[in-house]
Amino acid sequence: MNPWLIVAIVAGVLFVLVHFKTSRADGTYVRRLHPYRRLMFFIMRTRNESMVYYDDAIIADGILDYLARAKEEFGVDLTHIVVGAMNITLAENPTMNRFVVGRRMYQRKHRELTFSMKRKAMERKAKLAVVKMQMEDGETFRALCARINGSITHQRSGKRTHADKEYQLFDFFPRTGLRFFTWVFLALDYVNLLPYAFTKEDGLYTSCVIANLGSLGMKPAYHHLYEWGTSSLFVMVGHIEERAVVENGEIVIRKILPTRYSYDERIDDGLSAAYGMQTLKRVLENPAKELGGLAEDGSDIRPMWPREASA
Repeated sequence: MNPWLIVAIVAGVLFVLVHFKTSRADGTYVRRLHPYRRLMFFIMRTRNESMVYYDDAIIADGILDYLARAKEEFGVDLTHIVVGAMNITLAENPTMNRFVVGRRMYQRKHRELTFSMKRKAMERKAKLAVVKMQMEDGETFRALCARINGSITHQRSGKRTHADKEYQLFDFFPRTGLRFFTWVFLALDYVNLLPYAFTKEDGLYTSCVIANLGSLGMKPAYHHLYEWGTSSLFVMVGHIEERAVVENGEIVIRKILPTRYSYDERIDDGLSAAYGMQTLKRVLENPAKELGGLAEDGSDIRPMWPREASA
């Protein structure tokens, strides 16, 4: 048999196998979709041309009260509260925890949240650290805060992290080599052949990226979604400010936490996104009730998810 024919047959078989490979380590292929939604993956091919922007104003009285009581007790700040609230949001609204890769929809197997911070607080020249954490069923908010604080301590210790090692490796590549490497990386990810070890620690292969600009005294921006990675949601919060709002027909001054979302509309319809954002608003406005951990007798220390589980 002609050797070139053998090569063509093998190449054809490999192409078919790759084309129909739907399994991924980080997600489960969503097979049953409305034809309109499946068509969206071909009409809107990237996250940034599929993005919806939304902002909300969170009444911050509950947050400020919670921080005043919990900050000294178990090291809580606004970032902890937003991470805890987003954990509950994704658990209650699982369709928000989806992503599109290779023009296919996947339900993420875990709830993973990424947030950024300065290696040294309020130092202008300090490097940016990115923390990615997997949320755990049955975990209390106190336990989550302890995990976050442990990760922050490691990031601020000056020790080289996984991301530091990756960046240093990439820095050795010449420009053309780096372009080729990123092309191969994304191509393998597109056909689900990229080893999970390459993405497990990557902060952009995540359910949601959270940025708290309030710690820097800034207002939140509308942030783009990254084409690298699988994050379909970016949430930014700013510093708590006073605003005039209308309540019962009267103008009153309230403490407000401005919140802004960037959202890939391909993963689900607008109504589901609205439910998710309402969940986040509910938790942020009532952290003492939703997150707990303040009762002296420990009666409100309970898992964030599942909600019906006992401590």
